[in-house]
Amino acid sequence: MKSLQNVVMRIVAVFAAQGLGVIGAGAIIGIDTMSAVMLAGGLGVATVVEGLARSFLNDGKLSASEINDVFAKVDKKGVN
Repeated sequence: MKSLQNVVMRIVAVFAAQGLGVIGAGAIIGIDTMSAVMLAGGLGVATVVEGLARSFLNDGKLSASEINDVFAKVDKKGVN
């Protein structure tokens, strides 16, 4: 259960990191700020969920290293 809570909180962090990163960009090209944030955050979350699903499909379980690898692909600025 603790692992699930960790994954959910990390997904929320991905949404925030991806979404907040486009606030200025949306304004520059004329996209509604909220729409830009929702789109970028949603795409980041979709990338993580897809990666977790693919890792789970391999052997029917997710190890801590598989989870970390999926999140590392989204957070290119993060430390591994």
